[in-house]
Amino acid sequence: MSIIQNKKAFHDYFVEDRYEAGLVLEGWEVKAIRAGRANLKEAYVTVKDGALYLFGSHISPLATTSTHILPDPLRTRKLLLHAAEISKLIGKVQRAGYTLMPLDMHYKEGRIKLEIGLAKGKKAHDKRATEKEQEAKREAAQALKKERR
Repeated sequence: MSIIQNKKAFHDYFVEDRYEAGLVLEGWEVKAIRAGRANLKEAYVTVKDGALYLFGSHISPLATTSTHILPDPLRTRKLLLHAAEISKLIGKVQRAGYTLMPLDMHYKEGRIKLEIGLAKGKKAHDKRATEKEQEAKREAAQALKKERR
């Protein structure tokens, strides 16, 4: 079940491969995410000291659960993957010029997971072509809908 999606990532990047990662979260963050107070729009994944970290994701604290601590909504969060996956991703990012983008935050067996994508940036003409394709699909779907009536 999806919690939030990063639609901007699909607009700005060609996503070539996807990986599912766990997140190191604090208790107040889990409660806030379950309440739907998370945002991935400006978020990105970076490599630091042989590990992957999520930067720029905003999780707004709930007033009722964050009374005894000072929560940081833009805190850097560590991603949990197998060592082989991490080394593969680091190699592609450093050598092949790929970018790691957070795509989707979802539940899996009661845990919160983050789907990250191995992506390449789109040029302006690629973005326009994608928009034209989507608009053509939308118009075709509307025409079919009108025919069925």
